[in-house]
Amino acid sequence: MKVPRDLSGNDVIGALCRDWGYRVVHQEGSHVLLETTEPSRQRVVVPAHQRLRVGTLSAILRQVARHKDVRREDIFRSLR
Repeated sequence: MKVPRDLSGNDVIGALCRDWGYRVVHQEGSHVLLETTEPSRQRVVVPAHQRLRVGTLSAILRQVARHKDVRREDIFRSLR
């Protein structure tokens, strides 16, 4: 899977909240803290930058995929 280079932090935040059960808990500066309680409690920090770095986006996708027990590709599809 090739990670896109043109996604913003707000794109990722919107997709995680809309499709994966996360909600915005707190924001400090440009970093937004998201939380879900399904299947258990997890918090993820997403920088609300214009363009996310490939490594940052990959790490966020990996965390969410591992917690939700889905493939990274499934989460990636919801970002588009």
